[in-house]
Amino acid sequence: MSASDNAFQELARIFSTRNNRIFEIEILPPALGPLLQDECSVGITKKYLVQSFVTARRIFFARSSSKFECGAPRAPKESEHESVPHGSSHAILEDLLVSTEIILLFDCEHLTACNWRRGRLDTLKRHHDVSSDDPSPLIQALETELTLMTTYLCSPLHRHTKSPTLWQHRLWVLSRLLEARGAGARRPSFVSPSETNQHQESKVDLLKSELAIVFRAGELHPRNYYAFNYIRQVFGVLSNTTKGHSALAESILDSVLSWCLAHPSDISGWMFMLYLLEAVPKADLQPNAVQKVVRYALDVGWEGESLWTFVDLSVKSLSLEETVINTLQRVPGIAYTAIVSVPDESTKNTALPVQSWKSWLTMARQYWDGYSQVG
Repeated sequence: MSASDNAFQELARIFSTRNNRIFEIEILPPALGPLLQDECSVGITKKYLVQSFVTARRIFFARSSSKFECGAPRAPKESEHESVPHGSSHAILEDLLVSTEIILLFDCEHLTACNWRRGRLDTLKRHHDVSSDDPSPLIQALETELTLMTTYLCSPLHRHTKSPTLWQHRLWVLSRLLEARGAGARRPSFVSPSETNQHQESKVDLLKSELAIVFRAGELHPRNYYAFNYIRQVFGVLSNTTKGHSALAESILDSVLSWCLAHPSDISGWMFMLYLLEAVPKADLQPNAVQKVVRYALDVGWEGESLWTFVDLSVKSLSLEETVINTLQRVPGIAYTAIVSVPDESTKNTALPVQSWKSWLTMARQYWDGYSQVG
């Protein structure tokens, strides 16, 4: 067995025994490799991963051929029955599954492997539509795919946490899972208020679990706009009514604000926070949230552009100028202004006064200067 085949077999064994667990995979330095596993923690050297990928790619393109279309075995012709051993189709399917998992671990933008996995799930869905008495195989396959995506998106890998292909695939899988669960549940013609509340709570729980994955990906790869765009899309899928839209936004508002304050330089998080504030109908929640942000910046002396851009956009979209100015003017005897002259770098002259995030930062600096004078 070649070194490439041996690397493939070792990594394939780990993936095939995953059993819906979420792994944390990282690239090891050569001195610690080539492959280590401790429960759900997996480390592999780049060289060993490349060797495994070479064999996985060869197996994938060799076996995803005539007898397999979109991940499901075609019905063999009469002349083929004698030449196809019993159980060989299942073995080929398992080889293709693990090969695509290894391919995506090496190259998260490998569209052919990703589309093959999507085609296999589509085939399972078509079979479920024909015989919908037992949706559990389809639901189990979709849940397994979600945990695989979580493994990729929440592992300290170089590109996976910000992969548009993986985030879009996860959204596709989650949408199919929601459809399968909805189709598998027999809903009565009359739904009681308690059942409606339980349904809303399940949406909130799902949104919070997806948000935790986005937070983890955002910590691994700062300014992860693909991750926060994904949670926006999930939010849109789950909030199919105006009432549900506002309730979902309110349910995660505090956790998103806490994450943003813990990562004040992450503009992607702040833009999602603004998105939630625009969806919240309660008048007191919007000014209270923005006021907390301004007070945090004043207390820690934060001058970063991302936070103050959020403040500026909140003022413009939510009409909170008075709230922000009142929060900034807390030192007796100090006068403030939200108008600042921004220099023109090309001419080295002072441009006309403008209203921007720099205006609010200027007011904050006046606030700090005022406190130093009072002290």
